[in-house]
Amino acid sequence: MSYMSRAWRAAAPLPAPWRSPRPFSSASGPTAKKSVPYQRTLQEEGPGSGEPSRPPPASAQVVVVGGGSLGCQTAYHLAKMGLSGVVLLERDRLTSGTTWHTAGLLWQLRPSDVEVELLAHTRDVVSRDLPAETGLHTGWVENGGLFIASNKQRLDEYKRLMSLGKVYGVESHVLSPAQTKDLYPLMNIDDLYGTLYVPKDGTMDPAGTCSTLARAATARGATIIENCPVTGIQVRTDDFGVKRVQAVETAHGTIQTPCVVNCAGVWARALGRLAGVHVPLVAMHHAYVVTERIEGIQNMPNVRDHDASVYLRLQGDALSVGGYESNPIFWEEVSEKFAFGLFDLDWDVFTQHIEGAVNRVPVLEKTGIKSTVCGPESFTADHKPLMGEAPEVRGFFLGCGFNSAGMMLGGGCGRELAHWIIHGRPEKDMYGYDIRQVTPNVALSLPSRRFHHSLTDNNRWIRERSHESYAKNYSVVFPHDEPLAGRNVRKDPLHEELLAQGCVFQERHGWERPGWFSPGGAAPVLDYDFYGAYGRQRHRDYTYNRLLGDEYTFDFPPHHDIIKKECLTCRNALALFDMSYFGKFYLVGPEATKAADWLFSADVSKAPGSTVYTCMLNRQGGVESDLTVSRISPGAPGSPLAPAFEGDGYYLAIGGAVAQHNWSHITTVLQDMKFQCKLLDCSEELGMMSIQGPLSRAVLQEVLDTDLSNEAFPFSTHKITTAAGCQVRAMRLSFVGEMGWELHVPRADCVKVYRAVMQAGARHGIANAGYRAIDSLSIEKGYRHWHADLRPDDTPLEAGLAFTCKLKSSIPFLGREAVEAQKAKGIFRRLVCFTTEEKVPMFGLEAVWRDGKVVGHIRRADFGFAIDKTIAYGYIRDPAGGPVSLDFVKSGSYELERMGVTFPARAHTKSPFDPDNKRVKGFY
Repeated sequence: MSYMSRAWRAAAPLPAPWRSPRPFSSASGPTAKKSVPYQRTLQEEGPGSGEPSRPPPASAQVVVVGGGSLGCQTAYHLAKMGLSGVVLLERDRLTSGTTWHTAGLLWQLRPSDVEVELLAHTRDVVSRDLPAETGLHTGWVENGGLFIASNKQRLDEYKRLMSLGKVYGVESHVLSPAQTKDLYPLMNIDDLYGTLYVPKDGTMDPAGTCSTLARAATARGATIIENCPVTGIQVRTDDFGVKRVQAVETAHGTIQTPCVVNCAGVWARALGRLAGVHVPLVAMHHAYVVTERIEGIQNMPNVRDHDASVYLRLQGDALSVGGYESNPIFWEEVSEKFAFGLFDLDWDVFTQHIEGAVNRVPVLEKTGIKSTVCGPESFTADHKPLMGEAPEVRGFFLGCGFNSAGMMLGGGCGRELAHWIIHGRPEKDMYGYDIRQVTPNVALSLPSRRFHHSLTDNNRWIRERSHESYAKNYSVVFPHDEPLAGRNVRKDPLHEELLAQGCVFQERHGWERPGWFSPGGAAPVLDYDFYGAYGRQRHRDYTYNRLLGDEYTFDFPPHHDIIKKECLTCRNALALFDMSYFGKFYLVGPEATKAADWLFSADVSKAPGSTVYTCMLNRQGGVESDLTVSRISPGAPGSPLAPAFEGDGYYLAIGGAVAQHNWSHITTVLQDMKFQCKLLDCSEELGMMSIQGPLSRAVLQEVLDTDLSNEAFPFSTHKITTAAGCQVRAMRLSFVGEMGWELHVPRADCVKVYRAVMQAGARHGIANAGYRAIDSLSIEKGYRHWHADLRPDDTPLEAGLAFTCKLKSSIPFLGREAVEAQKAKGIFRRLVCFTTEEKVPMFGLEAVWRDGKVVGHIRRADFGFAIDKTIAYGYIRDPAGGPVSLDFVKSGSYELERMGVTFPARAHTKSPFDPDNKRVKGFY
């Protein structure tokens, strides 16, 4: 028998949890048999021959490939939504890949409102729906969950989760160390700061859950076929050059189908290659050990000790112990024949979890290890699943890369994926999971709503980012954290210029964009050091990492006053913002206006020289984007500033972090509507700098060769002019609520134009400013941020953007019917601005209380330096179910709950800063 203490002592000594010296060691440590801790698996069930459990049909509406958690949940929800002709193919038995060995934990609270909703649905499916439908027990055990905090920051994070949980009715309690000891007598509390107890968390049994899902799906008409490996995907090209799924080939016959769902887990990359689809995930070893019987452990809650990077899952009268290490082992060559398989446990890698577990539950030191469980799991670059329709092939959907959370997210994600397939989009905001990439004939090839092709085609980037996501899985989620892996992939033309001036960069979609400017000098991002794992040397005196670490707080960060100075310089003089990472697209061609009328909610079909702020909606009226659209005239061939084209043309400027999402949405609409036009991308060819503030006109008049008066250059217009002898497109716009202009400049000329502006502005007090300042200034003015204030499940009416909808015209646009229906029915959810008198930091996820009842939560929050107040935006509802009118908003008494403490708040129906919109028009 192996013992925890013996395992700890036998492995190589670890100087610190983040520094394991033997990453790929195969040295043997204490032995224990390899087996999962479940009484039942599906390994021996079903037919024993190599024949399929039933012959594949000739055709199907949807073919789901992979019989693990996601595959079974997706098939079940497709059938439950009434879709006929659903077929699930599993190459071996259900669960045989990664699901069979999963720990099966379900924690209800995560730092994301959408994920809380997804987890709630999974819990409902396994604990309520499936037993009611089938009369079978899924193996759900509701023993509760306990989150361990060893310091104030960790407990603050848990308190944030507690406040969000109140919005969704998730019961949770912050416990003192003594109360924790009462709940869990075997726990060491000497180093505890506090805990968060969630009584209705629990565990799932993989075999019980998946077999019950299969039974329920079959009862609704779905077909489940085991022992039927997929050998090929047939793809056809339609008359418009778009690739579409045509059929699935198996070893036992071909199934004609327009839709395939890749739920193959670790094997998803191989399945994707059969269809010419790139699936950016990596396979790693992920392990836990199962102890012998422990007296007194029965009925104890599951434990997550994030600071020790370890979890303790109740397993009857024993525990399963696992976690996330800094030196995970990559599975370099994924075997196609690996079914119900386990790896030998590398004790050198796993030992750090033993140390943490023994510290937390000391009885483990003398407890035997009954078995080891080390199996493959798939991980992604941002630790989020890969879902949605693939870019390269229409009808090829992904439901994979779940980062060892496929069981707990399976129900929610299976439902959303089913809705996506049937209705063309998910019901919830799944933007963070959406993989969609696009390779149409109507435009340049550019992948990924989440990942640019320069990233997904870069194995080093995928490997680095997947490693960091794995290693930091249990780290505190701080508001201003940034990755250290996979950096410096996409740099704009001003990068080196700003770096030398102390720019502290943020990473968004592969781009390095200015975050804020440190007076301490340059803070370059260095090559990734894997946190000292795999024999790498940790960076020493790493300025960028030190500055990041200084901001690991839920209080005002230490650089708060620096960002304040950037903001107030913009408000009182002028600031230059490098916004070159913006997406810059051209929509041109004979039917460009027809496409623009349909795509954009506002009327953008104006004379060349006009610029319009608009939204793009989905069919449900949800906001897929907000952007500016400028009508342009044809220019010279090959010009990034003014391309040559026939027909009409529009220039689209879109936030860089969501540029690919916009590209995907537009391209999908152009394909579906068969518009004769092209979408061209010039994001890399053009830089963009925004000069904003009361003195912007005086400075730019010295640089630009055009009249900048209100009469000659009014707000929301643009023109091509020259700056420092270089041709630029100047646009009079603002995202910070000040008079100002954006300069869109060919890449080669950016440094010259930048230096000219800074030289002209020097005597007026010009300063560089970054996106941390933009975040503060924009929320102060009441400008929306897409995917914070605006998401695909929010409508313009709910978000206060009815003015962007051309409802007074007769022009049809995508989503118009839904918006009109909502307008007639009433608005039952509304975005509201709140301020607090007390200067307290807020970051989003705070609960909103109205007259003593929870009515919503904060989506985005920041500090407004001009008004000297905390500002927060959140959607609220009427607990009685009625419409949320402006009178309802104004009549309530509000409080915002931050980490369990409430603060009186004032609701605003207009922006608290410059509500009459005078400053952007030049009236000071």
